[in-house]
Amino acid sequence: SSVTIYYSLSASYTDSSDDETSPRDKQQKNSKGNGDFCIKNIKQADFGRREIEIAEQEMPALMALRKRAQGEKPLAGAKVVGCTHITAQTAVLMETLSALGAQCRWAACNIYSTQNEVAAALAEGGFSVFAWKGESEDDFWWCIDRCVNVEGWQPNMILDDGGDLTHWIYKKYPNMFKKIKGIVEESVTGVHRLYQLSKAGKLCVPAMNVNDSVTKQKFDNLYCCRESILDGLKRTTDVMFGGKQVVVCGYGEVGKGCCAALKAMGSIVYVTEIDPICALQACMDGFRLVKLNEVIRQVDIVITCTAQPNRNNLRTPELTWERVRSQVDHVIWPDGKRIVLLAEGRLLNLSCSTVPTFVLSITATTQALALIELYNAPEGRYKQDVYLLPKKMDEYVASLHLPTFDAHLTELSDEQAKYLGLNKNGPFKPNYYRYGNAFLFSSYFDRPVGGSRDNRVKKETNI
Repeated sequence: SSVTIYYSLSASYTDSSDDETSPRDKQQKNSKGNGDFCIKNIKQADFGRREIEIAEQEMPALMALRKRAQGEKPLAGAKVVGCTHITAQTAVLMETLSALGAQCRWAACNIYSTQNEVAAALAEGGFSVFAWKGESEDDFWWCIDRCVNVEGWQPNMILDDGGDLTHWIYKKYPNMFKKIKGIVEESVTGVHRLYQLSKAGKLCVPAMNVNDSVTKQKFDNLYCCRESILDGLKRTTDVMFGGKQVVVCGYGEVGKGCCAALKAMGSIVYVTEIDPICALQACMDGFRLVKLNEVIRQVDIVITCTAQPNRNNLRTPELTWERVRSQVDHVIWPDGKRIVLLAEGRLLNLSCSTVPTFVLSITATTQALALIELYNAPEGRYKQDVYLLPKKMDEYVASLHLPTFDAHLTELSDEQAKYLGLNKNGPFKPNYYRYGNAFLFSSYFDRPVGGSRDNRVKKETNI
């Protein structure tokens, strides 16, 4: 989620810094002599491997896909270039793709979210990974380029989170799209970019919009942020939530999760919104809808659950930045007033804390199935447009996770299925059904769309 935090606090911490040598200046090799990677420290591989093993226990669907792939390799011949958060959960996804037959090269989509020990474990395992926590902007694009621009290897599938990888290939290596079969994108920002390309007639391969799949919207965005917002704030500020006044900007799935968690902890929560439907939901859920300028002087915490294009507005000569510790900065005004800015206005939960592995299992499984679908689709099934994951696959992803809860699905009888006009094996809902409070128009889902998005999807930034 894009959860940006501004917290009114007056505190002091000692800063601890790691080895400041840039990984780009290091020559590292794994135990097999392979050096096709660039990470912080290959010696952390054993630690990272243990973290990956823990994550595997909470990602049952991906582990099930691995078992089912023992006799077949649905991604045999696939060369996947990825740009996502590099965490233990992503490592489980990458190793699953490898078990399914794919070759992978990977960079980070966020300069602060990489778990260095996990990147080390992946490099030790033979993956070409180019990422470390605390990259500069130049490092960020250099890592993406190292993934893409390599002699003797050309990607035929893209897995992106935010659209930067896709953008880089369009900008620097457009001829690569002649061999690329498809793009899988999981974020609002990246999906919005794809729709812009499609509208302009510049999208030259099929793309799968994973972000708007039900399993992404209703689980990753809502349930993930409901837990990670508290974790991120606690780890960075040690704040007590009871009685604090908080304004949450945006009441999409991310905002709903944040508001629910904060309300349960005793916070006084205000909401800002531009969409009257989401605004009405906030009111019906018991939150006061306000304009930001009405409460900004009195609230303790500001949380943005929207796109954040003006992050650098706090980088002015008049304002002083004082590093408290990693991901925590004081921004000081000339009159002495200050705020605490977390993660420099970037993703809070993946930069300052962790996110629930089980929820990420749902998203990662959706990504894997989308890659399999695009890679194996017969000629002509998908045109140069943006598509949603078929409803049947959404339901399949959910079903793979039910055994964890010892859950038992009820099966329709033949008579019930006939009465409802359904196949006994699904899909069980029409494409326009949105499972509660995610509001999108049915016409948007009834066909592949290359045009504009509705306001709610435009404004909310996701994990």
